[in-house]
Amino acid sequence: MNWEQKVRRTAENKLKVVAVRVEPAIEQRLRLLAEVTGHKQSFFLQQMIERGISAMEETWLPPDMLEQVRGGAFQPRHPANDATPDLFGDPAD
Repeated sequence: MNWEQKVRRTAENKLKVVAVRVEPAIEQRLRLLAEVTGHKQSFFLQQMIERGISAMEETWLPPDMLEQVRGGAFQPRHPANDATPDLFGDPAD
């Protein structure tokens, strides 16, 4: 995403907040990276997500769903603004 795209955010494409728990060692590494470079931690998290989500989709999504996601045709079952019942629940549940 370039600078112009960031400036032209509208209500529909506003960035969403996602919470995630990480091991203390990972948080320390992320904090150090942010401090040394002058970027925010959220910048690096966004980079990691953008660069890694394709691999996660290929690993975890069924091929037909992956094709829909990549084509922009897949719609989640629940609207994106629905509250998540247990934000930090066990992923195995």
